[in-house]
Amino acid sequence: MSDSKDRCGHAHHPGATCHCCPDSAWHQELALSRRNFLATAAVGGAVLSGLSWTSLAQGAEGELPMAPARQPLKVFPVLVWDHPQPAPMTSWRSWGGVHTPEVAAQEVGRIEQELASIRQSADFPVEFAKVASVNNAQQVAESAELKAADVVIVYGAGGAIDSCKDYGKDVIIFQRHRSGPVYLQYEIVSPRFLRQHTDQLALPHIAFDDVVTDNVQDIVWRLRALCGLKNTRGSKIMCVGGPSAWAQPEGVVPALVKKVWNMDLVTVSYEPELDKLISEARADEHAVALAKKRTADYLALPDTTLETKREFVENCMLLDQILRRVMQQANCRAITINGCMSTIIPRAETTACMTLSTLNDDGYLAFCESDFAVIPSGILLGNISGKPVFLNDPTYPHDGVITLAHCTGPRKMNGKTLEPVRLVTHFESDYGAAPKVEMPKGQVVTNIAPDFKSERWMGLLGTIADAPFLPICRDQIDVVYDVSDQVVAERMPGFHWMTCYGDYMKELGYALRRVGIQWDNVNALV
Repeated sequence: MSDSKDRCGHAHHPGATCHCCPDSAWHQELALSRRNFLATAAVGGAVLSGLSWTSLAQGAEGELPMAPARQPLKVFPVLVWDHPQPAPMTSWRSWGGVHTPEVAAQEVGRIEQELASIRQSADFPVEFAKVASVNNAQQVAESAELKAADVVIVYGAGGAIDSCKDYGKDVIIFQRHRSGPVYLQYEIVSPRFLRQHTDQLALPHIAFDDVVTDNVQDIVWRLRALCGLKNTRGSKIMCVGGPSAWAQPEGVVPALVKKVWNMDLVTVSYEPELDKLISEARADEHAVALAKKRTADYLALPDTTLETKREFVENCMLLDQILRRVMQQANCRAITINGCMSTIIPRAETTACMTLSTLNDDGYLAFCESDFAVIPSGILLGNISGKPVFLNDPTYPHDGVITLAHCTGPRKMNGKTLEPVRLVTHFESDYGAAPKVEMPKGQVVTNIAPDFKSERWMGLLGTIADAPFLPICRDQIDVVYDVSDQVVAERMPGFHWMTCYGDYMKELGYALRRVGIQWDNVNALV
């Protein structure tokens, strides 16, 4: 009896299933039908068509397009201070140490120094407007600086900050206790401003976690979160084969992504667009020569071992060059590939695994499977951290450990240096080129498990305990954590996870509140 193939292109005996495919209905077609393609394109938005390798590569002269930089967060700092006049035998001043123009000018200088320090050391792009010094926050309500800003930092030395709730911007309230002259808001920010003289939070868009006391670094991580959010909302992602979602009804999850994140999902079809581009690029001797040179340069890198056919790597490099050009044409830095195995292998004569890895290493956000249940979390985490992120399949938690694996791991996971790698075949097909990245033991990692409904994302902070080589997807890490296995098992939603080096748990929770997704930080339960 002959083997059949599933939607991912994996060979199976009748009745067998693939770990990537949710049910038997996914085993009927090797590519999107015209009906499905048109439906997903309609949900996603624009369809990129009429592409030509000649026009895409024109004037390239061997230069590779690089990923666009993140847009800077624009911040407007506003010092609100009181200027009371002495009146005999009256309570003529409120709490605080900023009550004269001279002291206010000194405070502006202190704020400017702190912001200059943030700008110089920040690992995200940020721009600060000139500090406004006012007696009432209403004084800047119609200013050009406010209109241009993404976020306002209100330095609450005085009492008249209430109108900042109507700015229509993200607002951070900063107050001093010991870092300078004490601010009035240190006393009244909760009962008067946040709770508006009631017992509960009374403001819809400004919450308790928007208040910072003394610690400038607590401003920094909030700005990092808001920079990531700015670069995620409304962002454009190129969907080769159209947007989809693992095991979900057609079009439902991409529609949610559009609603929650306002993302522009641009579809590029396999037929005729990608087929045509691959054929034309293969006929371009300059493109082929560049792919061969890049392969030689890559294989010459330290700690790089080739354990598959060299031609697979060369084909991955050529595919990388094609996708960069199409992203440049579409003016985006994010890409996902639908039906990775069934569609890419016969066209590119390799797997897309290594291609996605090299794109991620160069600052793009590149994902397999077109699973839009998890892709927004990768785009947000990548935009917050400024590092590549790793889309993976989680396993079942046990004994304080969970294995995370996939075949598209970036090498530059810390955003700076390349991890050691073995270039092997993609596991399920035993074909093509896939990186087996040796992620280091002891590395702290942030893990996101998004749900299918865009309502709750579980967050788990852990540490890499091992990078084994089990007969599963090639990039694999055992992650240990300090949470009950039962808690992790019961609270992990969806399927795919997203992983990043470092601790970005606070930033994720701060950003997600603004889009209405619950951040379920299970580490906080310990």
